[in-house]
Amino acid sequence: HAVKTAASIAKDMGALLTLVHVTPDYRTPYYPDGVMIDWPSEKDYKRDCASAAEKVFQKDAAVALKEGVEVETVHLFGDSPAEQILAAAKRAKSDLIVMASHGRKGFEALLLGSETQKVLARTQVPVLVVR
Repeated sequence: HAVKTAASIAKDMGALLTLVHVTPDYRTPYYPDGVMIDWPSEKDYKRDCASAAEKVFQKDAAVALKEGVEVETVHLFGDSPAEQILAAAKRAKSDLIVMASHGRKGFEALLLGSETQKVLARTQVPVLVVR
């Protein structure tokens, strides 16, 4: 729903829509002696994440292209999605950030945090939150 909203706004403004997907950084697991874990290599992890991101981009770009909007995609790795989103918005000189909200409430929201809330708190760029 957020992509459709963003595409509609981009169409009205004649703007480029930049789709951003953030994947957590690669981590080598720590395990005690004698425990065997089949863990992917960093190369395999990044390849698989890029493939997963591409599937998301294809679906979302199709929504935007249906609206007649030019789309670019940015896949980033980082442990703070909010920071990566803000950096991507700055590089793209974005006039608006559109984000979805999962609508978590109460204790769950407190524990899980909200990347949308972190973006809202740290940016000077207007943010539209779509629920």
